[in-house]
Amino acid sequence: MPVVPHLPDEMAMTSPAPGAEGPVLALSIRKLGKSFGGNAALTDVDLDVGQGEVHALVGENGSGKSTLIKIISGYHRPDSGYVTVGGQTLPFGNLDASHVVGARFVHQNLGLIHSISVLDNLALQRGFPTRLGTIARRKAVAAAADALTAVSLDVDPEALVGNLTPAERTGVAVARAFSRDLRSPPRLLVLDEPTATLPEREVSKLITITRAATARGVGVLYVTHRLDEVFELAEVVTVLRDGRVHARTPVAKLTRQDLVRQLVGSELSDTRRESSTVPVAGGRTILDVHGLSTDVLHDISLQLHAGEILGVAGITGSGRETLCAAIFGAVEQTAGDVVVGGTRMPHGQPQARIAAGMAMVPADRQRFGGFFGLTARENLTITRLSPHWRRGLLRKGSERKEGARWFRDLGVRPPSAYEQPLGSFSGGNQQKLVLAKWLRTGPKVLLVDEPTQGVDIGAKAVLHHQILEVARGGAGVLVSSTDTDELAALCHRIVIFQRGRLVASLSGDQVTQGRVAHACVAENV
Repeated sequence: MPVVPHLPDEMAMTSPAPGAEGPVLALSIRKLGKSFGGNAALTDVDLDVGQGEVHALVGENGSGKSTLIKIISGYHRPDSGYVTVGGQTLPFGNLDASHVVGARFVHQNLGLIHSISVLDNLALQRGFPTRLGTIARRKAVAAAADALTAVSLDVDPEALVGNLTPAERTGVAVARAFSRDLRSPPRLLVLDEPTATLPEREVSKLITITRAATARGVGVLYVTHRLDEVFELAEVVTVLRDGRVHARTPVAKLTRQDLVRQLVGSELSDTRRESSTVPVAGGRTILDVHGLSTDVLHDISLQLHAGEILGVAGITGSGRETLCAAIFGAVEQTAGDVVVGGTRMPHGQPQARIAAGMAMVPADRQRFGGFFGLTARENLTITRLSPHWRRGLLRKGSERKEGARWFRDLGVRPPSAYEQPLGSFSGGNQQKLVLAKWLRTGPKVLLVDEPTQGVDIGAKAVLHHQILEVARGGAGVLVSSTDTDELAALCHRIVIFQRGRLVASLSGDQVTQGRVAHACVAENV
């Protein structure tokens, strides 16, 4: 039997919050507020989830959904307000306290170990039953089977998690969340984008699992971008915008058009920011993608012209976040062709793309963007060392001069710190340097995934300027971003992704923040 964390007396949760009346709710949030560095992430948020109810929580990226979940889970402390789970007050900033009051979480990163069995993954939460000091294997298998059945999941407890379908893995995570705990029965299940990475055919399995949870009287807070799931599963939907509750409506009283309007507003006449600085697109085809397919993308075809900035938009799980890596050859390509400057690229060979003049700035700079233990100088020059070789030796003095020039041109701070490790710089300066190492290769095609994610306003301006300069120089730029304002400001055309497919293309006067945001969530665009 796993050890249940002990809470000190001052954290005991034996009574509801002051003023609580009526039936006990699975979750009750009142006047919740949270700021980071003076910026409000949540303001006066109220939200209730009834027992046995599915309450959908929707909102664009940056609306405050993640902050809200992190407060409920005990990761963040709010600045104001209170939360109750099953009528018990939740002490903030304590992960164990969240579990003890009955809150359970299944995040996009399921936290499963693929190389071990379903049974062993479940035991990581609940522990193994023992007999005479050894594991009672038969009893353990029976208990695991019961846990899986409770969430309507028909899988072999002895199966390797890595061999399961994505929906089945999510089901295992739900079953683990519901592992028996005598002191803490589950009262609330938070599903954070559970279908974001699931193929469409797998979504129905997850919906069945969710319904099994509510049948046990557990309240479900269901965070999703997929509007069809809201109408299929939820009784109530809350829309967050800019950290505030913009709307809370019974789903039965909503149409899909109503919900889209609540999410992104009705304004479709937003003007492109800085449109005067964006050159008119034109020129020869420099990148031709035809019928590109991966395990996520399906039959993608698009063209990018010299001097053009092409935007890629779509909600999480739409396939947008896979496109750049697929074109670059960094994920397995199952069908289709990528042609750069008239030359067909071999599958799965990023080095061939680089040789043809392609460069890619990935979304996750910490994992894929640079070598954080190497100096900024070494990161900058690693993409092309030839200018600094002489008689078989690498001239560090020459490297330092180039490093100083990039630091000056991009406003990297501190200005003379090019011998410092890349990891010692701020996020904005890191992103400038990751972009610069590819700009110095003079790319014909530049793929940029989330170019300004996690950087400040000043760094954004520099990064946008550099992207515009690349296009002015005659290269083609493909920008994939969840920031619809950014896409509207930078791009001549924007393609929209849903469920791994390219479903729409916007150009000319259609390229506004409102139209892009609407197209990302609307059906049959």
